[in-house]
Amino acid sequence: MALVTRVTDLIGRTPLFELAVTDTGTRLLLKLEQFNPTGAAKIRMARSMVLDAERRGLLRVGGHIIESTSGNTGLGLAVVAAERGYRFTAVVDNHACKDKLRAMRAMGTDLVFVAEGDDDELATSAREDLAEAMAAARDDAYFTEQHNNDANAVGYYAVAEELLAEVERVDILLSAVGTGGSLFGTATRLRDLGRPARVIGVEPVGSIAFGGEGGPYWQSGTGTPPGASIGTAVDYALLDEGVKVSDVDAFATARAVARTHGLLIGGSAGGSVHNALARLEEFPAGSTVVTIVCDGGEKYLDTVFDDEWMRARDLLDPATEADVTTLLRRFSPLRRQDELMEV
Repeated sequence: MALVTRVTDLIGRTPLFELAVTDTGTRLLLKLEQFNPTGAAKIRMARSMVLDAERRGLLRVGGHIIESTSGNTGLGLAVVAAERGYRFTAVVDNHACKDKLRAMRAMGTDLVFVAEGDDDELATSAREDLAEAMAAARDDAYFTEQHNNDANAVGYYAVAEELLAEVERVDILLSAVGTGGSLFGTATRLRDLGRPARVIGVEPVGSIAFGGEGGPYWQSGTGTPPGASIGTAVDYALLDEGVKVSDVDAFATARAVARTHGLLIGGSAGGSVHNALARLEEFPAGSTVVTIVCDGGEKYLDTVFDDEWMRARDLLDPATEADVTTLLRRFSPLRRQDELMEV
């Protein structure tokens, strides 16, 4: 590994993990973005947005970055701000993972809450309104506005390049959609490189990006809750299919992956993996299906992986976990290797 002088030099080159393979040779690969600094994909776009703002003269020396965040974008911006000498204020709510908030504070971030006490409802719209107002009131401030920042998607172009360095092609790109940057930035770059993929976006039940009735949900850092604006990076022209996954299915999948493989993935990634596993045999034979795992499960030990937290919110479903476990074992690449050796 190369010697580096900045934490952001460690971004990228994250591993691919083969989670499942069918009898017809269709395989599900996970792009494990938790191996980035901060344990998440969003540091890619945090760096991209700050560098873009510097190029356009929107951030000056000693300036002040302000962003509304559920956690991972804030962690990425905290790193970039610390490296480049900026003050950073994160506008947050109590829906955010507590460890993400603690980590931002540890890196010098000022946290401003839009809700008090034990109110753990998702407050995306209120957060964004406050962040915008705070930035407008300060001459030295820049609101990165991740949901409507073109540099967001550009930050993920490297994901496509990294994928094509490892596999000949990506037939199906199936991943969670929050701001839209990771899925559509990757898809845009695959198309520009002459290797377009079928694009399937996944959002929580209750999110409104793909239509339907909006409502509350617990999957963190993904989806578009009612009242929030759909990110400009959500490129419907690139989208072949939009699907919704419930919190129960998403979290049961994350928990099943942990217990069968010793791999901790975040709840939103659990939603993508659930949809991919359920339909893996329906895809054309020999397909390469890729899911971008935007963060790891270590940040959700007190939520998704905590039985009491799950039970209190009516999210614990052992039967669904058992069903997912059956699929994981059935499609296990290791099992198929053993079968081939026995022949």
